[in-house]
Amino acid sequence: MTQPLNPLVTELEPDRILTFRKSLSNYSDLVYLTFGEPGFASPKAVKEATKKAIDDDRSHYGNSQGELALRQAALAYLKDRYQLNYPSIDNLIMTAGVTEGIQAIFKTLLTAGDGLLIPDPAYGSYFAALSLAGGVALPINTAKADFKLTPALVDEVIASATVPVRAILFNYPNNPTGVSYSLAELQALADCFERHDLWVISDEIYAELTYEGHHQSMGKLLPERSIVVNGLSKSHAMTGYRLGLIAGPLALIEEIQKVHGSSVFSLPTFVQDGAVAAFKMDRDELAYMIDGYRERRDFAKKELEELGFEVVSPKGAFYLYAKLPDKVNLDAQDFALDLAKNGGVAIIPGTAFSLFDEAKRYVRLSYAADMATLKAGLARLKKYLAKRKD
Repeated sequence: MTQPLNPLVTELEPDRILTFRKSLSNYSDLVYLTFGEPGFASPKAVKEATKKAIDDDRSHYGNSQGELALRQAALAYLKDRYQLNYPSIDNLIMTAGVTEGIQAIFKTLLTAGDGLLIPDPAYGSYFAALSLAGGVALPINTAKADFKLTPALVDEVIASATVPVRAILFNYPNNPTGVSYSLAELQALADCFERHDLWVISDEIYAELTYEGHHQSMGKLLPERSIVVNGLSKSHAMTGYRLGLIAGPLALIEEIQKVHGSSVFSLPTFVQDGAVAAFKMDRDELAYMIDGYRERRDFAKKELEELGFEVVSPKGAFYLYAKLPDKVNLDAQDFALDLAKNGGVAIIPGTAFSLFDEAKRYVRLSYAADMATLKAGLARLKKYLAKRKD
C-alpha cells in the first residue's frame, strides 16, 4: 500500500506513561505505584443500578448528549458540590471519560496553529489530543513558582507566544503534583484569563479528592468563558465506566456536541443508569474514600521525606510528585527503570508529564492503591535506596 497516512498520527509521540509502563513488562513481581487507579471498589448503589439496567434491557442507543435522567442528576450534583448554576441540562454533555471530552473541546475551540496554554507538569494525554487537533502547546513552567500557576507566569508565556493564544487548559487539583488553589488565587487567575480573553478548559476531575478546604470551580468564577470537565472515575472509583461530563455556556456546548455526537454518538445506557446512582450519592457516603486517600497521602509523604525526597505538598488528587534525593546521581527516567529492575517497584518519571528540564529530577508516585500495596512498595523503595552505591 502506497497511500500515505495522516502525519498528525504518524508523527504523534506515543503516550509517555503507557510507553514507560510497557518498558516494565519484562520485570516480574513489581509493586505498581504508577496509575491513578482507585484502590476501592465502585459503590454498591452504582453496581446495583448498573445490573438492574442490564436486567431491564437497557442495552440500546441512548440520547447522544446524555440521558435526560443522567443530565438532571449531574446538573444537581454540580450545583450541590460546587455551586454551579447552569440554566438547564442542555448545558451538559456526558462524555466517554474526560479524555474524549478534552478531544471534543480542542476540536471545537482550536484551528490549526492556534496556541493552547498548558501549565506544566501536566497529564501527558493533553499533548497528544492537542496535536491531533492541530493546536500548538504553549507550556507554562510552574516549577518556577513551587508548581503553582500564577498570573505572572501566564503573562510571560503569552508575551513570548508566536501563535494566536486561544485558551488555557487548567487542571486542579493537579496531576501529577496534587497542587490546588485557594479562592483568592483562583480569582487572581480568573482576572488574568479574562484580561487575555482566553477560553478556560477547567479539568476538575479530581475536585472531590480535595483534602484541605473546599474545591472552588472556575466555572463559578468565569461562567461565560469556562468549560468545566469532570466525571466519576476518580471520585467514585469508576474508571472502567468511562463516564465524564462537560459543562459550559449553551452556545459553546451546542458546538462541542457536534464533535461528540459524531465521535461517540452515545454512551452505553446501562453505564448511564449506574452513573445516575453515583451522582445522587451524598458526600458523606463517599467519605471513607477521602479519608483513606488522606491517610495514604500522609503516610507516603512522610516515608518519602524520611528517605530524602523533596515532596511537593499535595492538597488533592492521589499523587506525590517528588524530587530525587541529592545522593541519587541518576535522572528520573534511569532511576525509575533501575528501581523497577533492582527494587521491584514501579513509579513514573517526571519527564512523562513535563517538557522542562526540572522534571528530570522528579518522579510521580500514586497513592491510590490500597494501604497494604503502598506500604509494600515504600518498604521496597527504602531497601533499594539503602543498597544503592551512587
